[in-house]
Amino acid sequence: MKQFSLLLLISLFSLCLKAQTQQVLPWGDIPSPKHEVRAVWLTVIERLDWPRSTTAEAQKRELIETLDRLQQAGINTVLVHTRVRATTIYPSELEPWEGSFSGTPGKAPSYDPLQLCIDECHKRGMECHAWVVTIPIGKWNRIGAQQMRKKHPKLVKRIGEEAFMDPENAGTATYLAQLCREITHRYDIDGIHLDYIRYPEQWKIRVTRPQGRQYITNIVRAIHDAVKAEKPWVKMSCSPVGKHDNLTRYSAGGWNARTAVCQDAQEWLRQGLMDELYPMMYFQGDNFYPFAIDWKEQAHGRIVAPGLGIYFLDPKEGRWTLDMVEREMHMLRQLGLGHCYFRSRFFTENVKGVYDMGQRFDAIPALVPPMTWEGRPSPSAPTSLTLKGNTLSWSGAVDHSGAPYLLYNVYASEDYPVDINRAENLMSTRLMAHSLLVPARNMNYAVTAMDRYGQESPATQLLLNAGPEYAVPLITKSDGRPIALPAKGTMLDADFVIVETFTGQAIATYPYGPTLDVSALPDGMYQLRSLGRKGRNHRIGFFTKKTQPNT
Repeated sequence: MKQFSLLLLISLFSLCLKAQTQQVLPWGDIPSPKHEVRAVWLTVIERLDWPRSTTAEAQKRELIETLDRLQQAGINTVLVHTRVRATTIYPSELEPWEGSFSGTPGKAPSYDPLQLCIDECHKRGMECHAWVVTIPIGKWNRIGAQQMRKKHPKLVKRIGEEAFMDPENAGTATYLAQLCREITHRYDIDGIHLDYIRYPEQWKIRVTRPQGRQYITNIVRAIHDAVKAEKPWVKMSCSPVGKHDNLTRYSAGGWNARTAVCQDAQEWLRQGLMDELYPMMYFQGDNFYPFAIDWKEQAHGRIVAPGLGIYFLDPKEGRWTLDMVEREMHMLRQLGLGHCYFRSRFFTENVKGVYDMGQRFDAIPALVPPMTWEGRPSPSAPTSLTLKGNTLSWSGAVDHSGAPYLLYNVYASEDYPVDINRAENLMSTRLMAHSLLVPARNMNYAVTAMDRYGQESPATQLLLNAGPEYAVPLITKSDGRPIALPAKGTMLDADFVIVETFTGQAIATYPYGPTLDVSALPDGMYQLRSLGRKGRNHRIGFFTKKTQPNT
């Protein structure tokens, strides 16, 4: 069955790609989901993305401007380079400072770049994950490798001019787990993101592939256990090679995660060692679509957000066109997968219009999918919700997860009650405060509490925009006879009334009148929406139809 579904989907997308024009996507408008990872890698090495300046204040401004741009484009997750090449962007007790900030390797800047990034991401409702490069530790004579060789000589191997941690030495797992525990313990990070958690391509693997996979998995397990012991809500993720392994009809071309470099990422999802994956899918055509489907089919209920190689849009790097990236993003959304841009600078500098496209594609905000697999109870709803002037405020909810604090999501709509399942109603996400300034216009509001696992409480609703005569929604029962509709008065633009199921599926449309004949509808519960000349619609009520049995 797995093989059949895979081949069927491949055939479907092959037909879609052949049918595509630059203006019209064959799959049409795909609804923007409420939950979707929209991420970016923020690279520190060689100052590729950040910092570009040499002074601390200019570096801070750079980061703030970058995060503002990312927020405006709908990004909800930032993977920030934290361990670079056995060097760090925070004051570590284990490794020397990365030199990109002070200008001198090993020398501390006047501020903590990791803390700044976490704080600024959280201010903007974005998650911040510490991106940890695991096995490579840089040039043999650079500061990171030098100090590692001095402190832990048995953990380091040399290949040419490069130094690597030995994946076959149990001490490597212990050391990397200690480093990731240090980050997790000291910082309010949302995730630990492992990069290069595999054998180096230069390494001559002399053990069997199953043994090699076991060595790498041992490192992953050690880090997972260390991180989760500190803060179980911190997400574990990695960026595997973009093709997990050969497929039945599509070859990985000799370069894949599981066989070539012993990186068994799909098994890590199955075992619960990873909460999410960011496969580096920097490919096109048959090297992308079949393998994206494979990641989806083997997600085991976890999160997958393929990395997109937007650096190939730069003429210096490749010959990609913008429509290539857009096609991949539409396909990923249809599969229910997220997306991650590599790298930040190519995105924020709008190479070939990629920022403009991304801003349109992610115009409606999204929350990161909740970690339901952790089995934690959801928080209770906020206890009250009021609006005074332009300040919407609420009381704190109760968290049952054991995390240190709750976050809050605010929804707004002209309809009442506000539908919190519709992404377009999201107004502000991951707020740490208990208040929010809102526009001075009549809207209805809803607020939910959200724990650090991303699980939401029921919504607390506030009715402010009752509208005209239909202010109190119709809630009635029918035994098959006509039901009375609210009077239109002078303000309600309603030519038709739409009957929908509770999942939002329209099943009938009638002219708007004083009554509605529901005799032809099957028994059940329904909601009603008005539809006006300008295409606007409002929920006007609910009804239950239950036909009385003949007596």
